[in-house]
Amino acid sequence: MVPYFYIRCMAINYLNQTLRILALFVLVFAILFFGRTVLIALTFGAVLAMLLLPVCQWLQRKGVSNGLASTLSVVALLVLVGAVITLLQYQLSGLVEDLSKIEERVGELVAGLKSYVKQHFGISHQEQQKIIKEQQGSGMGKVAGIVTGLLGSMAGIMVDAILVLVYTFLFIFFRGHFKQFLLRLFKPENRETTREVLQNAGKVTQSYLGGLGLMIVMLWVMYGIGFTIAGVKNALFFAVLCGILELVPFAGNITGTSITVLMALAQSGDTKVVIGVIITYGLVQLIQTYLLEPLVVGDRLNINPLFTILIIVIGEAVWGIPGMVLAVPLLGIFKIICDNAEPLHDIGFLIGPPKEKKGEEGNFLTRLFKKSK
Repeated sequence: MVPYFYIRCMAINYLNQTLRILALFVLVFAILFFGRTVLIALTFGAVLAMLLLPVCQWLQRKGVSNGLASTLSVVALLVLVGAVITLLQYQLSGLVEDLSKIEERVGELVAGLKSYVKQHFGISHQEQQKIIKEQQGSGMGKVAGIVTGLLGSMAGIMVDAILVLVYTFLFIFFRGHFKQFLLRLFKPENRETTREVLQNAGKVTQSYLGGLGLMIVMLWVMYGIGFTIAGVKNALFFAVLCGILELVPFAGNITGTSITVLMALAQSGDTKVVIGVIITYGLVQLIQTYLLEPLVVGDRLNINPLFTILIIVIGEAVWGIPGMVLAVPLLGIFKIICDNAEPLHDIGFLIGPPKEKKGEEGNFLTRLFKKSK
């Protein structure tokens, strides 16, 4: 009777603890979803502050005051972003000059598509044109709404960008104050562990984002060389685009390459150029997967690939594209917290990579296809 009562109490206690954890996760995701208007810019500011912190600390070691060092760190970020935008704008101006040729080529592709539809589905050119006009007529209101929404989105992006810069500066400038506040939330005997968690979270974020930035620059170079050899016009623009889209894991590089293939078809229609773009993409992905990621980025976040994909999907569902960009570094920070908080050790173990035997370290794909001994 006593063992039965004891087991029942243990089961109820475990169930209550599980329900509390699930309720906490539901509450957190509800706050993230309904508070996304405020939290997205705030989170970007915090992550960028972690990234720029070494720059600020280096300036302070050179004798620069905290306020000026924080300002110069944000200015350095602005200069870097401005340089990339200027480069894209320069390449985009050349792309705009070819718009008439691209439009002509698109017209040829559309004419070929109409002929294909006529031959295989028996719909004449006149009927196709009538259907297109009907769709255009019924969609004029939608187009006007889309344009209005796009202008509103651009204005919102500008406001969010300014907010992110302000948040970044304030997080860097008041970092000591915020750190003391977090330490005061815990008991004195736990403050050393908390300080270690904060330090490790900052290091992991800096390491991951710094390595990712260096890898993107290398991708710019490789894509630029490959697209130029393939004969893509404005190759540098598409190389930079493919590299920047790498910020969105998994989907970004495929999207950038698909855009490049479509534009290559619209510009020249030469099959050799398209094949060259696809070959470039394949070679770059091989180099990125087996060389750049292990050496430059590495397993900085120490996360299981399953949960990397899962958190990206969740991030997109909660915050959209910004969520996909922020999801992986935030999961890395969460894992550090789990590894140092005893009640969350099991969750940290779950989202971490499997423990490898000696001599089995290396790239995930290499281990995946490696023969078992």
